[in-house]
Amino acid sequence: MTPSEIQSIKQRFGIIGNAPTLNYAIQVAAQVAPTDMTVLITGESGSGKESFSKIIHALSPRKHGQFIAINCGAIPEGTIDSELFGHEKGSFTGAQEARKGYFEVTNGGTIFLDEIGEMPLGTQARLLRVLENGEFIRVGSSKVQKTDVRVVAATNVNLLDAVREGRFREDLYYRLNTVPITVPPLRERGDDIYLLFRKFATDFADRYRVKPISLNSEAVQELQRFRFPGNIRQLKNVAEQMSVLETDREVDARRLRTYLPADQSSRLPMLAHAAGQATDGAGNAYSERDLLYKVLFDMRRDMTDLKRLVLDLAAGQRPQDTQELLRQNSHLFSNLNAVPYEAGRPLRPAPEGSASEYILTPSVAEPIEYEEEGQPVEDISHETEEETLSLEAKEKEMIIKALRKHNNKRKYAAHDLGISERTLYRKLKQYDLEQL
Repeated sequence: MTPSEIQSIKQRFGIIGNAPTLNYAIQVAAQVAPTDMTVLITGESGSGKESFSKIIHALSPRKHGQFIAINCGAIPEGTIDSELFGHEKGSFTGAQEARKGYFEVTNGGTIFLDEIGEMPLGTQARLLRVLENGEFIRVGSSKVQKTDVRVVAATNVNLLDAVREGRFREDLYYRLNTVPITVPPLRERGDDIYLLFRKFATDFADRYRVKPISLNSEAVQELQRFRFPGNIRQLKNVAEQMSVLETDREVDARRLRTYLPADQSSRLPMLAHAAGQATDGAGNAYSERDLLYKVLFDMRRDMTDLKRLVLDLAAGQRPQDTQELLRQNSHLFSNLNAVPYEAGRPLRPAPEGSASEYILTPSVAEPIEYEEEGQPVEDISHETEEETLSLEAKEKEMIIKALRKHNNKRKYAAHDLGISERTLYRKLKQYDLEQL
């Protein structure tokens, strides 16, 4: 397509921007529109995926047919089959009369299934039959009906990940993904951010009968640096807030920052995570296994520092040097009782049953030979100690320590380990620790 043809499509459908990735997505939509091929539109929430479904419908031979947009995530699982495929009278409680579904109503037209990744597995099987054979059955009926509907689907999640997790049918994924279209997020569209802001500022100025908001050069740079996780929807909200609240119609960077959440300003990549999944302080997602590995590796690093400290102390340093070492490595003793130090003698591990928690177990460090009365201390400062590199052994050790710490209360131990109680029960069975 020529640039003028792409620009004509933008003007017709109210699309603003000149980013190459946006132009390419429009070109693909226009090329596939005259066919009946199924299209899968991917992109972040708020990036404008529905606009591309309208382009495909309006430029297709079905443009005179009906176009219906459905958000699969907004329909309850118990009624989505009825909404899409219809039902017969008396097929379920409250079905007082027969009802046509969307696939029957839009015969000869286009149906846009937004958030397709939220569709239940049972409904996915019905949808696959429509895509393969153009057939469907109403809820409560045994009669097969035909429909001629073009399906355009959209999602803001990675469907391949959903397939691997068993939440989405693999055969349906490949049937939907005949022609993929990727809508770029706003933060990757460069100068388009300011173009869209000016458009929204003008629209809201007309709506509220005020002078349009303008930005100085520093504010424009600040706006384009912001990552906009909510994409176009978030930019529009910012423009509307400023149009209503600002008394000074020219806004500088300092004032603009008050409308941009500080915790969303980073342009660094961010991991998406599921609801309820563990995250670190920056919002990055951890699976239970990743979280356990992180704890194990952090613990191993701390134990290495701890052993180095003990070896230095065992070498017979002066008391004042010992205190300096303890100060430099205070993070290793944040949860430990103070260990007494006898001048001229090395630190010893606390005996079993001691009030002190400073205990070096064989799994952390090799046994250290201490001096007998009147005997010199053996020089062990250059000994290399064997450490287990088995993650399973470390994992088992962590579980045992957590259980002992919480007096075998598994609920609190699981919380301390950063895993679910169910996972802890499975690990106890795996490592034959159920008797603990």
